[in-house]
Amino acid sequence: MKSPTLAEKLGALTTEQRNPASRKFDKLSTESILRITNSEDKIVPIAVEAEIPYIAKAVDLVVTSFRSGGRLIYVGAGTSGRLGILDASECPPTFGTDPSTVIGIIAGGRSAVFRSEEGAEDNESQAIEDIDAQGVGSKDVVCGIAASRLTPYVVTSAKRAKERGAKTLFITTNPRESFELSVDVAICPEVGPEVIMGSTRMKSGTAQKLILNMITTTAMVKLGKVYENMMVDLQLTNQKLNERAKRIIMTATGVNYALATEFLGKAGGHVKTALVMISLGISAEDARKRLDQAGGFVRLAIQ
Repeated sequence: MKSPTLAEKLGALTTEQRNPASRKFDKLSTESILRITNSEDKIVPIAVEAEIPYIAKAVDLVVTSFRSGGRLIYVGAGTSGRLGILDASECPPTFGTDPSTVIGIIAGGRSAVFRSEEGAEDNESQAIEDIDAQGVGSKDVVCGIAASRLTPYVVTSAKRAKERGAKTLFITTNPRESFELSVDVAICPEVGPEVIMGSTRMKSGTAQKLILNMITTTAMVKLGKVYENMMVDLQLTNQKLNERAKRIIMTATGVNYALATEFLGKAGGHVKTALVMISLGISAEDARKRLDQAGGFVRLAIQ
């Protein structure tokens, strides 16, 4: 039996179909276009919700990886690649992670973040080189991101990562029943056709952003980087984050601004240490010891 051509494969994708709701887009008023777009966007969180069991499996793999000293490496092209880089770049200031813990790789390299290099997504040899250059191994999780699930650079990256022993995830916005790649976890929210046919920066991109946020945020909660619902491992790299740290201390312990400032200073700018110091009335050194014994979890350290 003859293998389908690329044109035939693309033609079968949900994300490449015409959306009946927007067929008269070019005749509509500004407000009508916006209302149809907004209505279609409401489909996205429902589609993501249906994939939560698979997202949970992905999170468990990521947590295991982090605990063993491994990394989460996103790989994508175009919009998908930029979203991976965005999520990776926001982890250090939000959760105090080392910049090498969550990494984003985009087809075409750094310049493709700012200027589209569409041909780069077909470069399979570069995908192999990029995965090898990262020294991907058995402790790592590599997450391919491609709305179509067909992008050669991303597919090849996932295959190469698996060959090197890494756990693999893949996020696509086409149906699970048509997913054929061999990965550990596939996440397949069905967002339906885009309002502009094939423009996967829209609903597909929104779904990918939601899922990436869910994976890293939940993993960080499971690693003790959140107390209640507050980020307590944030890095105080600017005035806003410094003030946010004080507010977190005030909110969690009930102390006033002056005391929050004082204890944050005594704790060397480490929110977790300040929280344990105030809660238990102990020194910074003793607070750090308790946090170490509790694996970095504030709740366990103060119980």
